[in-house]
Amino acid sequence: MTRTALVTGASGLLGRDVVKAFERKGWNVVGTGWTRVKPPSIIKLDLLNPEDIEQILDDVKPDVVIHCAANRFPDSCTADPASATAINVNSTERLASIAFERDILIIYISTDYVFSGRPGEAPYTVDATPSPPNVYGQTKYEGELAVLNKTGGSQSGQDIRQPEATDGKTRVLGVVLRVPVLYGHCAEDDTSKSAIHAVVDAVYDSQKVTTTASGAPQKIKVDSYAQRYPTATEDVGRVIVDISSLYLSPESASRPLPRILHFSAEQRYTKYEMAKLFAEDVLGFPTDNLEALDPTAAEPAAPAAAAKTERPYDSKLDVSVLRGLDIDVSTLNFVAWWRRELRAFRH
Repeated sequence: MTRTALVTGASGLLGRDVVKAFERKGWNVVGTGWTRVKPPSIIKLDLLNPEDIEQILDDVKPDVVIHCAANRFPDSCTADPASATAINVNSTERLASIAFERDILIIYISTDYVFSGRPGEAPYTVDATPSPPNVYGQTKYEGELAVLNKTGGSQSGQDIRQPEATDGKTRVLGVVLRVPVLYGHCAEDDTSKSAIHAVVDAVYDSQKVTTTASGAPQKIKVDSYAQRYPTATEDVGRVIVDISSLYLSPESASRPLPRILHFSAEQRYTKYEMAKLFAEDVLGFPTDNLEALDPTAAEPAAPAAAAKTERPYDSKLDVSVLRGLDIDVSTLNFVAWWRRELRAFRH
């Protein structure tokens, strides 16, 4: 029997590749979106409206819901915490509750930003204690708690099995998958670009000849402090399909399975290192106008300045639990992927 997956945020950076990954494996896939809808493959869903959620789940009858939809932009969340809470927490809680009532597995896409990322703490295991450094991380963590609670388990996630007393449901129906900063294909005017695309844009901007008031070259400053583990959305999509297949298999009904999982590439870069890599190894550009910036050493902002979003120093995710489930945790080559994306094949 062909299984069906429902993917929220299917027109976004990750959602697009999650849909493709399920299609490649022969699943029926229905995506949802809010502003960028393309019926019948991507249908409109107001995640803030419980009746809309119920209608979609009853019409599609999915075996699994992959909840990618979120406000994933930290600065936007800092600027409007109420809006971030509405989409990242409240809608997630309703979706998880409605899915659980219908025996539908939900996989909630979370983030490494649930961890403080203080120097010396990483790598973070699945049972490490979250301590979000900003509104984005906090709302995603509260979304995690909502999924774990509404799908029958303890909020801490330590109860890796569904409790026997919850409506007789013993199969795991709620899973949290934490991932780091992502990259994937985006059109030039795509609003779903990630922080990695912003680094590419910075490299292109550095090639434009501009000067300061004193006539000196205008440098493009790029963060050289925070450690990042950029991971391809293609890889995340593949892993999500494998998780879905495992957790829905009849053999897993009596098998203790973890409810919190981590997936991440292993290669570590700062944004400045990425910028140098893009310029020198991918595009063949000079790097004279790129300048390393350590935000921790920067001068304090003026009192009237807008609030800055604190980001983790190093929030590397430990993937050993996922590997222990015999799920392939290999990842694409970062440089090779970007050469293909930017059509910068070098000989």
